[in-house]
Amino acid sequence: MRKVGLKVAAAGIALAVATLVGGCSSIRDHRGYLIDQALLDSVQPGIDNRMSVEKTLGRPTFESQFGTKDWYYVSQQVKTPPFRKPRTDSQTVLRVRFDAANNVVAVDKRGAEQVARIDPDGHVTPTLGRHRSLLEDLFGNIGAVGAGGMGQAPQGPGPNGS
Repeated sequence: MRKVGLKVAAAGIALAVATLVGGCSSIRDHRGYLIDQALLDSVQPGIDNRMSVEKTLGRPTFESQFGTKDWYYVSQQVKTPPFRKPRTDSQTVLRVRFDAANNVVAVDKRGAEQVARIDPDGHVTPTLGRHRSLLEDLFGNIGAVGAGGMGQAPQGPGPNGS
């Protein structure tokens, strides 16, 4: 009887360990445009135009804002390790360039080598003006309201004299 209990306990522990280890695996996800190589190969420079590209590839992820109105299709593979932030594992950017007559000039395919990695400063953003503490913000106007007396105009540097 005792051997059966040990076997059940061992099986329960093995199941718990397998569940915990399974929860520590990375999650892979796809974001953005799904690239179909057959559809991409069917877009031909000099033959296709904006309308045919939209019918073949769909609406772009975004369109360039300056210069020629190129279309961009962005595809990312994202990996999320356990207990950490997601990070981009691979990225592909398709650029469809058009001429003035809206005909396709070229289709470029690039990877993550063109991505600029920036590290923004997470500290305080400097601003103009007075640096006040929390207590000055909370209690700074005590005594200032009505201190000028009745009938007198405010004398402060602000636009309304405050």
